[in-house]
Formats: sequence, C-alpha cells, structure tokens
Amino acid sequence: MTETSVPSLKVAAAQVQSHLGDTEANLASHLAVIDDARTRGVDLLLFPELSLVGHSAGGDSLRLAQAADGPSVRRLMQAAGPMVVGFGFIESDSSGLVYNSQIFVGDGRLMACHRKVALATYGRLDDGLYFARGKRLGHFEVAPGWPSAVGICNDLWQPTLVTAAMMGGPVVLLAPVSSALGVVGSGFDNPSGWDLNLRFNAMTWGCPVVMANRVGEESGLVFWGGSRILDAFGQE
Repeated sequence: MTETSVPSLKVAAAQVQSHLGDTEANLASHLAVIDDARTRGVDLLLFPELSLVGHSAGGDSLRLAQAADGPSVRRLMQAAGPMVVGFGFIESDSSGLVYNSQIFVGDGRLMACHRKVALATYGRLDDGLYFARGKRLGHFEVAPGWPSAVGICNDLWQPTLVTAAMMGGPVVLLAPVSSALGVVGSGFDNPSGWDLNLRFNAMTWGCPVVMANRVGEESGLVFWGGSRILDAFGQE
C-alpha cells in the first residue's frame, strides 16, 4: 500500500478596516496586506465580507458593483501571484442583479466566487434590500488535498446550508464575516455568539475553520474583530 501525504497549508485572516464606498482606499490596503502575507509564506489569505467596499455599501451598489473579472479583481489577482486570496465585493452579473460575493483568486486566475445565500435583513442589517440571493454555499479546492466550503456571515447560522455544504466533503471551512457590536439587537452578544457558532461547526464537522472579521467604525457601527483560525477540535 502506498501512503499519500497532503501538503501543509499556511493560512491567514486579514482583520482590516474598510472605508465605506472608497474602493481605491480599500484596494490599497488589500494590496499592502497581500504583500505582507507573501513575505510570511501564506498560502491562503482570507479578507472579511464586503472588504473591498464596506459593510453598508449596498445602498451604493449601482456605483460600486463590478463583474467577477472587473478592474479591482484583476489587480488583486495579479498581486496575489500563487497565493490564494479571498475578498468581499459587490458583484454584478449580465442580467443587472448584484450580489454580496466573496471571490477567490490565485495563480493568475479566478478560482471561485460565492454569492451570499442567507441575506441578513433584521436588526440593523439590510442585505435583502439591495442584493440578490445566491443559490448554494461555495466549494473549491484551495490547494491539492484542501477542498473548502465558503459561507459568508449569516450563511453559517443556517444549519441546513452548512450541512448541505459539508456533505461535499470539504476539509476546511472559510468564514468571511462583517460583524458589529449590537447590530442584531441589545439581547444578542455577537462576539460570544460567533465563538459558539465557529467552535460548533469545527467540532461537528471535524474540520478547521478560518474566520475573518473587520475592525473599526462605520455608519455608527463598531466592528469587534475576533478573527481566528480553529482546528478540527474547535481550538484556536
């Protein structure tokens, strides 16, 4: 019998502050983080949800939306080189619909583009007012032996969605989020809730989880960070 080994994968979560509606400023910060990650030998770099446009950018989506092969995507693709980089943006399709999407680029090509399925429209969240709904959680192979599933923020709070995604056999779960304090309501503690959610998914499915959340303030919202990488036992 011949044993096969899976190469290691060095991952990083980019805990950044995004500037609402300022794609050029956000692009510049993305490029700086990518450059730093390259010097650290990172194989997979995950940015938060809507990192390229800002959390509350849905109302300005007609100006900010771009296709999956748009100019900002191409610049980040070129900068990524062989590293896989996932970042959030507003995606437009040929029919004129716009989506809250997380795109993954690497090795000079588009690797995957996941459209958020569970649009959060409650509390101070308004995804459903602006974005079309995706169809399923994303899947792609980050590297040989490393198939992944992708869920954007509220996607991971829907057990049926996560179950369906994990039936495909991914070995790592990628979780780009945009979570602010008090955004759901005064009775819900987002940091504690996410701690429970992420550890539950890691332990239930026996797979590592990479979660990237933003920091800073935007439109009266305070983003708490808390980005982390968990092993298959739910430990940081």
